[in-house]
Amino acid sequence: MKHWIAAALAAFPAVAGAQELDGGDTAWILTSTALVLFMTLPGLALFYGGLVRTKNVLSVLMQCFAITCAISVMWVLFLYSLAFAEGGPLIGGLGKAFFAGVEEGTVSGTIPETAFAMFQLTFAIITPALVVGGFAERMKFSAMLTFSMLWSILVYAPVCHWVWAADGWLFGMGLLDFAGGTVVHITAGVAALVAALVLGTRQGFPSTPMLPHNMTMTVTGAAMLWVGWFGFNGGSALAANGNAAMAILVTHISAAAGAAAWAIIEWFRYGKPSALGTVTGMVAGLGTITPASGFVGPGGALVIGLAAGVLCFNATNFLKRKLGVDDSLDVFPVHGVGGILGTLLAGVFASSALGVFSGQGYADGMNMGSQMGVQAIGVLAVGTYTAAVTFVLLKLVRMVMGLRVSAEEESSGLDTAQHNERGYDL
Repeated sequence: MKHWIAAALAAFPAVAGAQELDGGDTAWILTSTALVLFMTLPGLALFYGGLVRTKNVLSVLMQCFAITCAISVMWVLFLYSLAFAEGGPLIGGLGKAFFAGVEEGTVSGTIPETAFAMFQLTFAIITPALVVGGFAERMKFSAMLTFSMLWSILVYAPVCHWVWAADGWLFGMGLLDFAGGTVVHITAGVAALVAALVLGTRQGFPSTPMLPHNMTMTVTGAAMLWVGWFGFNGGSALAANGNAAMAILVTHISAAAGAAAWAIIEWFRYGKPSALGTVTGMVAGLGTITPASGFVGPGGALVIGLAAGVLCFNATNFLKRKLGVDDSLDVFPVHGVGGILGTLLAGVFASSALGVFSGQGYADGMNMGSQMGVQAIGVLAVGTYTAAVTFVLLKLVRMVMGLRVSAEEESSGLDTAQHNERGYDL
């Protein structure tokens, strides 16, 4: 059986105690946990905050901060249990509710279960925070928080269990998703697209220019995301070993290739490469390599990153300019499309027979054809389920409390309308 399956089984709390605590592994996962939290606060918050208009910058920062707090509390109460406790193929049980049995001496694989639980919490935080970009500048804060909490229960926790829990049905099929192509990027991207469609466009879209108000803030946040992603993907090895090191290497290569591809396309099409396009291409490269990062080598990562830059660039233009969908901060064309692409390409570049583009190889009994079939099933199942549940939740929240701020509040800006504050007082 291949290393990635063994590592995943060792990480699952159900087999806690099967191995002794390893200080090096523990130190790396604690470091990775800090890096992944750093991706949301301040990385994603600044990245998104710079992309919106001046009157909405605090609202985006506040949304990321509030989601971090709410999901953290819910994780302790029951979300961790639903995601990772023994249950069934669709959802975990409540055996770990209130962190029952998660004690200082409890071991999960070669690390403390507290470290495993905290590391996984940072993934549960950033996923609904990514969705914020789809409805930025127009959703009520109360509706955003209610939706995000319900969505984490009904979408994130079940999909996480399907893919990463030992008794999850996609895990059992052998889906390759090292660090969250399906669990994080497809769920967030699809949810953002559905939210953008349900809420409708912002006032003035697409005729009125809605340019980022602070590109310095956005580039700073993007740089933080790049650094934090080493913990996101490298930490998903759940050990300080060669698998973690290769995951970091391919993550960096894909990010650089994605940024270069996007910038070159802009250079040829518009005459100048933009900072916005370059950092967006970088994020596309990062999101696309995520599911494949533990299975592919540097050659495969280079192809994946270049493909991400090209495909996500065209998806962004097609969605906004051709279809007129106001996914405010391009969550679906970057994270959704990137997550789909990376999940599928993981089934290709995991092959050990592609020369310089070879990866680790397939699990026993699998080949490229069968693996691609499993990858496609994972993409379709996660995407369809996420779209359906997100749509129902948005309709439910709209019925109970309303989703969108009034026209007057949207015009004045969410900072003052929802928080009675301003991002800048110049």
